[in-house]
Amino acid sequence: MKAAVFRNEAGDEEEEEEEEESVCNVFDGDVETTPAHDTKNNLKGFFTSLLLMEEHEKQDQEARSAASRRELSELQSNYRKRARTMSEYYSDLNAHYEENGDIKTKKPRASRASRAVACVSAAATECSEMESSEITGSGSIGTGQQRRLWVKDRSRAWWEECNRSDYPEEDFKKAFRMSKSTFELICDELNAAVAKEDTALRNAIPVRQRVAVCIWRLATGEPLRLVSKKFGLGISTCHKLVLEVCKAIKDVLMPKYLQWPDDESLRSIRETYEAMSGIPNVVGSMYTTHVPIIAPKISVAAYFNKRHTERNQKTSYSITIQAVVNPRGVFTDLCIGWPGSMSDDKVLEKSLLYQRANNGGLLKG
Repeated sequence: MKAAVFRNEAGDEEEEEEEEESVCNVFDGDVETTPAHDTKNNLKGFFTSLLLMEEHEKQDQEARSAASRRELSELQSNYRKRARTMSEYYSDLNAHYEENGDIKTKKPRASRASRAVACVSAAATECSEMESSEITGSGSIGTGQQRRLWVKDRSRAWWEECNRSDYPEEDFKKAFRMSKSTFELICDELNAAVAKEDTALRNAIPVRQRVAVCIWRLATGEPLRLVSKKFGLGISTCHKLVLEVCKAIKDVLMPKYLQWPDDESLRSIRETYEAMSGIPNVVGSMYTTHVPIIAPKISVAAYFNKRHTERNQKTSYSITIQAVVNPRGVFTDLCIGWPGSMSDDKVLEKSLLYQRANNGGLLKG
């Protein structure tokens, strides 16, 4: 019995030592954790990192937006200050010329000052619109407003005078090398080809003025700068109108009015020429001339005109025009565009008239 008691006391001492060791292990941090506990800690750290990143990105975006707003505000402020300063300066300058300057001697400078004032006033108007849009809190400038277009004011007095119904026939024919009735006929024929519609920015140029620009340019040969002053249009606009109307004449009028005569007309033409010259079977008068051009970029030597160069003592380039007319001076055949270095007989050989003669159709309609 005593031995059993001693053994129990020894077992109790061992159990107490094991409990003390486990307590020491707890305080030393050697407690074992479960896998579920590790996963929970990892997820918590991951979500915390995401939240921090989003917060940093949001702060950076707000900082950039604030900087952009400050830059835009400074830009608009400087723009308004400059516009006001320029407006005041040019207003004073214009007032000075009006009070102390002679209008005739100061006209070029005063006109430049007035144009500058107009530009600056437009800029000031735009600034006021920007300010009003900022006050009302609108997101964009000019939203819902009609856009205005600045057009240079040119005098059209000369053309308006010629376009009057009571303008003298002789003066009109002297200016445009044709009668009023012929001009009206051309306008009517080309109306569908050259007419334009009005737009929201400006009104279209009338057909009569479009045709008149082209006819005046072809009839007088004046430079586009003078044509622009005559008709109150821009130089580039006049150039464009000349090309458009010439193309319309080629496409619309040329096939209709430039035709080889039929049999009955040829018979009448032959009789008229024979009565005039005594030579039978003459159906037209032919002549080849040259139109001066600027030196082309391709095949320059082919367009070199030796005869004009020797006569004018200046290098000349040209294209050829071979024309046939009837006894009344009406054109019945044209061959245009061959280089100026070609002789008249070479141009004739290249023309459709020569082919018609070889085929026996020259005396036939």
